[in-house]
Amino acid sequence: MATYDSLHRQCRTLESLFDAKLTSYSRLAASVSRAGTDNDLEAGPSWREAESEVDELLEKLGETNAALDAVAHDTSNPPSQSMLRAIQRHRDVYQDYGREFRRTKANVQAAVDQANLLSGVRNDIDAHKSSAADALLAERGHIDSSHQMIDATLECASQAHETRTEFARQRSSLGSIQTRMVGVLNTVPGINNILSMIHKRRRRDAYIIGGLIGICLFFLLRYLFR
Repeated sequence: MATYDSLHRQCRTLESLFDAKLTSYSRLAASVSRAGTDNDLEAGPSWREAESEVDELLEKLGETNAALDAVAHDTSNPPSQSMLRAIQRHRDVYQDYGREFRRTKANVQAAVDQANLLSGVRNDIDAHKSSAADALLAERGHIDSSHQMIDATLECASQAHETRTEFARQRSSLGSIQTRMVGVLNTVPGINNILSMIHKRRRRDAYIIGGLIGICLFFLLRYLFR
Protein backbone atom coordinates (compact mmCIF):
# COMPACT_ATOMS: atom_id res chain seq x y z
CA MET A 1 0.00 0.00 0.00
CA ALA A 2 1.76 3.07 -1.34
CA THR A 3 -0.39 5.46 0.69
CA TYR A 4 0.39 3.73 3.97
CA ASP A 5 4.09 3.50 3.16
CA SER A 6 4.39 7.23 2.38
CA LEU A 7 2.39 8.22 5.47
CA HIS A 8 4.43 5.85 7.62
CA ARG A 9 7.73 7.32 6.38
CA GLN A 10 6.41 10.88 6.77
CA CYS A 11 5.23 10.12 10.29
CA ARG A 12 8.60 8.68 11.31
CA THR A 13 10.38 11.73 9.84
CA LEU A 14 8.08 14.12 11.71
CA GLU A 15 8.57 12.15 14.95
CA SER A 16 12.33 12.38 14.61
CA LEU A 17 12.20 16.13 13.88
CA PHE A 18 9.73 16.71 16.70
CA ASP A 19 11.90 14.87 19.21
CA ALA A 20 14.95 16.96 18.28
CA LYS A 21 13.02 20.25 18.36
CA LEU A 22 11.36 19.38 21.65
CA THR A 23 14.75 18.64 23.23
CA SER A 24 16.15 21.97 21.95
CA TYR A 25 13.04 23.79 23.15
CA SER A 26 13.35 22.25 26.60
CA ARG A 27 16.98 23.44 26.89
CA LEU A 28 16.11 26.99 25.84
CA ALA A 29 13.11 27.06 28.16
CA ALA A 30 15.20 25.89 31.12
CA SER A 31 17.52 28.87 30.61
CA VAL A 32 14.64 31.32 31.17
CA SER A 33 14.68 30.94 34.94
CA ARG A 34 18.47 31.25 35.01
CA ALA A 35 18.50 34.35 32.79
CA GLY A 36 16.09 36.32 35.01
CA THR A 37 13.38 37.15 32.44
CA ASP A 38 12.49 36.05 28.94
CA ASN A 39 13.77 39.38 27.65
CA ASP A 40 17.28 38.37 28.71
CA LEU A 41 17.25 35.60 26.06
CA GLU A 42 16.66 37.90 23.10
CA ALA A 43 20.39 38.03 22.29
CA GLY A 44 20.53 34.22 21.76
CA PRO A 45 18.18 31.66 20.21
CA SER A 46 14.60 32.55 21.13
CA TRP A 47 12.69 29.90 23.03
CA ARG A 48 9.51 31.44 21.63
CA GLU A 49 10.63 30.61 18.08
CA ALA A 50 11.49 27.06 19.14
CA GLU A 51 8.08 26.75 20.78
CA SER A 52 6.39 27.87 17.56
CA GLU A 53 8.40 25.32 15.51
CA VAL A 54 7.53 22.49 17.92
CA ASP A 55 3.88 23.47 17.86
CA GLU A 56 3.90 23.46 14.05
CA LEU A 57 5.55 20.02 13.92
CA LEU A 58 3.03 18.63 16.41
CA GLU A 59 0.20 19.92 14.23
CA LYS A 60 1.69 18.26 11.12
CA LEU A 61 2.22 15.05 13.08
CA GLY A 62 -1.44 15.13 14.11
CA GLU A 63 -2.54 15.55 10.47
CA THR A 64 -0.37 12.59 9.43
CA ASN A 65 -1.80 10.43 12.21
CA ALA A 66 -5.30 11.40 11.12
CA ALA A 67 -4.46 10.24 7.60
CA LEU A 68 -3.12 6.94 9.01
CA ASP A 69 -6.36 6.50 10.98
CA ALA A 70 -8.24 6.90 7.72
CA VAL A 71 -6.06 4.14 6.22
CA ALA A 72 -6.74 1.93 9.26
CA HIS A 73 -10.51 2.28 8.76
CA ASP A 74 -10.45 1.79 4.98
CA THR A 75 -12.86 -1.14 4.45
CA SER A 76 -12.23 -1.30 0.73
CA ASN A 77 -8.54 -1.98 1.28
CA PRO A 78 -8.13 -3.10 4.90
CA PRO A 79 -4.57 -2.92 6.32
CA SER A 80 -2.70 -5.84 7.79
CA GLN A 81 -2.22 -6.43 11.50
CA SER A 82 1.36 -5.18 11.35
CA MET A 83 0.14 -1.98 9.74
CA LEU A 84 -2.53 -1.56 12.42
CA ARG A 85 0.09 -2.05 15.15
CA ALA A 86 2.37 0.52 13.47
CA ILE A 87 -0.53 2.99 13.14
CA GLN A 88 -1.38 2.47 16.84
CA ARG A 89 2.25 2.99 17.81
CA HIS A 90 2.36 6.26 15.83
CA ARG A 91 -0.86 7.34 17.56
CA ASP A 92 0.60 6.57 21.02
CA VAL A 93 3.84 8.43 20.20
CA TYR A 94 1.82 11.42 18.98
CA GLN A 95 -0.21 11.51 22.19
CA ASP A 96 2.95 11.19 24.32
CA TYR A 97 4.61 14.02 22.39
CA GLY A 98 1.52 16.17 22.84
CA ARG A 99 1.47 15.62 26.61
CA GLU A 100 5.24 16.25 26.87
CA PHE A 101 4.97 19.44 24.84
CA ARG A 102 2.06 20.78 26.91
CA ARG A 103 3.89 19.96 30.15
CA THR A 104 7.09 21.67 28.98
CA LYS A 105 5.13 24.65 27.70
CA ALA A 106 3.36 25.03 31.07
CA ASN A 107 6.69 24.81 32.91
CA VAL A 108 8.15 27.47 30.63
CA GLN A 109 5.23 29.81 31.26
CA ALA A 110 5.51 29.26 35.01
CA ALA A 111 9.26 29.98 34.87
CA VAL A 112 8.67 33.14 32.85
CA ASP A 113 5.97 34.34 35.24
CA GLN A 114 8.20 33.68 38.23
CA ALA A 115 11.17 35.41 36.60
CA ASN A 116 9.07 38.45 35.73
CA LEU A 117 7.67 38.53 39.25
CA LEU A 118 11.15 38.41 40.76
CA SER A 119 12.29 41.10 38.36
CA GLY A 120 9.36 43.29 39.44
CA VAL A 121 10.21 42.72 43.08
CA ARG A 122 13.85 43.62 42.43
CA ASN A 123 12.76 46.79 40.64
CA ASP A 124 10.52 47.72 43.58
CA ILE A 125 13.39 47.08 46.00
CA ASP A 126 15.77 49.18 43.90
CA ALA A 127 13.20 51.97 43.72
CA HIS A 128 12.71 51.80 47.50
CA LYS A 129 16.47 51.87 48.05
CA SER A 130 16.78 54.86 45.75
CA SER A 131 13.95 56.66 47.57
CA ALA A 132 15.47 55.82 50.97
CA ALA A 133 18.87 57.04 49.79
CA ASP A 134 17.35 60.33 48.58
CA ALA A 135 15.59 60.76 51.93
CA LEU A 136 18.86 60.11 53.79
CA LEU A 137 20.70 62.61 51.60
CA ALA A 138 17.99 65.21 52.22
CA GLU A 139 18.15 64.56 55.97
CA ARG A 140 21.94 64.83 55.82
CA GLY A 141 21.52 68.20 54.08
CA HIS A 142 19.19 69.39 56.87
CA ILE A 143 21.69 68.25 59.50
CA ASP A 144 24.54 70.04 57.72
CA SER A 145 22.43 73.22 57.54
CA SER A 146 21.68 72.93 61.27
CA HIS A 147 25.40 72.51 62.01
CA GLN A 148 26.18 75.61 59.94
CA MET A 149 23.55 77.62 61.82
CA ILE A 150 24.93 76.43 65.15
CA ASP A 151 28.47 77.35 64.08
CA ALA A 152 27.29 80.82 63.01
CA THR A 153 25.45 81.28 66.32
CA LEU A 154 28.50 80.22 68.29
CA GLU A 155 30.68 82.59 66.28
CA CYS A 156 28.29 85.47 66.97
CA ALA A 157 28.22 84.55 70.66
CA SER A 158 32.02 84.48 70.71
CA GLN A 159 32.19 87.92 69.08
CA ALA A 160 29.62 89.28 71.55
CA HIS A 161 31.66 87.87 74.44
CA GLU A 162 34.79 89.49 73.06
CA THR A 163 32.95 92.84 72.69
CA ARG A 164 31.61 92.61 76.23
CA THR A 165 35.10 91.84 77.51
CA GLU A 166 36.47 94.86 75.61
CA PHE A 167 33.76 97.13 77.09
CA ALA A 168 34.57 95.85 80.57
CA ARG A 169 38.26 96.53 80.00
CA GLN A 170 37.55 100.08 78.78
CA ARG A 171 35.21 100.73 81.73
CA SER A 172 37.91 99.54 84.07
CA SER A 173 40.43 101.85 82.35
CA LEU A 174 38.06 104.83 82.60
CA GLY A 175 37.43 104.08 86.27
CA SER A 176 41.13 103.90 86.87
CA ILE A 177 41.67 107.24 85.10
CA GLN A 178 38.88 108.87 87.12
CA THR A 179 40.36 107.53 90.36
CA ARG A 180 43.76 108.87 89.40
CA MET A 181 42.30 112.29 88.55
CA VAL A 182 40.51 112.44 91.91
CA GLY A 183 43.74 111.47 93.56
CA VAL A 184 45.62 114.18 91.70
CA LEU A 185 43.02 116.76 92.67
CA ASN A 186 43.21 115.71 96.29
CA THR A 187 47.03 115.72 96.34
CA VAL A 188 47.56 119.15 94.67
CA PRO A 189 46.75 121.93 97.19
CA GLY A 190 44.61 124.89 96.08
CA ILE A 191 43.08 123.26 93.02
CA ASN A 192 39.73 122.72 94.73
CA ASN A 193 39.70 126.36 95.86
CA ILE A 194 40.44 127.57 92.35
CA LEU A 195 37.67 125.41 90.93
CA SER A 196 35.29 126.73 93.62
CA MET A 197 36.16 130.34 92.77
CA ILE A 198 35.60 129.65 89.06
CA HIS A 199 32.13 128.26 89.79
CA LYS A 200 31.27 131.24 92.03
CA ARG A 201 32.38 133.69 89.32
CA ARG A 202 30.27 131.93 86.72
CA ARG A 203 27.23 132.16 89.00
CA ARG A 204 27.89 135.84 89.69
CA ASP A 205 28.27 136.62 86.00
CA ALA A 206 25.02 134.80 85.36
CA TYR A 207 23.25 136.90 87.98
CA ILE A 208 24.65 140.13 86.53
CA ILE A 209 23.65 139.22 82.98
CA GLY A 210 20.19 138.22 84.20
CA GLY A 211 19.78 141.52 86.02
CA LEU A 212 20.86 143.56 82.99
CA ILE A 213 18.42 141.67 80.79
CA GLY A 214 15.62 142.32 83.30
CA ILE A 215 16.39 146.11 83.46
CA CYS A 216 16.45 146.27 79.67
CA LEU A 217 13.12 144.54 79.41
CA PHE A 218 11.65 146.87 82.07
CA PHE A 219 12.68 150.04 80.22
CA LEU A 220 11.57 148.53 76.88
CA LEU A 221 8.11 147.71 78.18
CA ARG A 222 7.84 151.12 79.85
CA TYR A 223 8.78 152.81 76.58
CA LEU A 224 6.24 150.74 74.60
CA PHE A 225 3.27 151.44 76.96
CA ARG A 226 4.00 155.06 77.66
